[in-house]
Amino acid sequence: MAEQARPAAPSGDQQDPPAAGSGRELPPGVHARGVRSFVMRAGRTTSGQQKALENLGPQFILPFQSAPLDWEAAFGRVGAPRIAEIGFGMGETTAHIAALLPQKDFLGMEVHEPGVGALLKRIGEQELPNLRILRHDAVEVMRQMIASDSLDGVHVFFPDPWHKKRHHKRRLIQPEFVSLLASRLKPGGYLHCATDWQPYAEQMLEVLSGEPQLRNTAPDYAPRRDYRPVTKFEKRGLRLGHGVWDLVFTRCASAS
Repeated sequence: MAEQARPAAPSGDQQDPPAAGSGRELPPGVHARGVRSFVMRAGRTTSGQQKALENLGPQFILPFQSAPLDWEAAFGRVGAPRIAEIGFGMGETTAHIAALLPQKDFLGMEVHEPGVGALLKRIGEQELPNLRILRHDAVEVMRQMIASDSLDGVHVFFPDPWHKKRHHKRRLIQPEFVSLLASRLKPGGYLHCATDWQPYAEQMLEVLSGEPQLRNTAPDYAPRRDYRPVTKFEKRGLRLGHGVWDLVFTRCASAS
């Protein structure tokens, strides 16, 4: 999630996320499961974001369902390439790419209310009809709403690195989930990950390289693709000498 305060970023020792029956509130449509890759954090929703949620939410936020998404009905057109983004944060990068590539349809997944409101606000300001939002756990969305062999691309930009070793199990890029993502890509479709945390980059490279459905487009890390902007957050890190690592893998044509 580029340029955004990560909604799941650890602050000291995190307690386990809310579980069913715990009494801790999840947002509407977000259901408890086992170990999560995110933590619901309290965040202030601005008046502009709240207005966008109220006015644009009914049009651009899709309901979670336990059935494959009808992309043509959701986006109102036929045949557009389909890109899913997991954890778009405050939505700056998502809106930039959607504006740059209007011929493609983008489905963003995010559970953090201020971020959803911020992206809706951008959709209204920039007139982005090729964007839809699911405010739900991306793992469940991928399992239940995204059909096999249906995506042209998946973006996972700056997911929470879960720095502490005991929290590594919460990292999103794990073998089981990568296998699921790969199965949702069309043959030739791509998975583009980016991180500014080198140990996580190394784990990503190991996990992605170990997935038989995928092949790397580079010897190791890939050049940043033109469509992914360098955000203010990223520029600030680069000035301080921090690295950024992109990984771009494609689904093998022979994947089954």
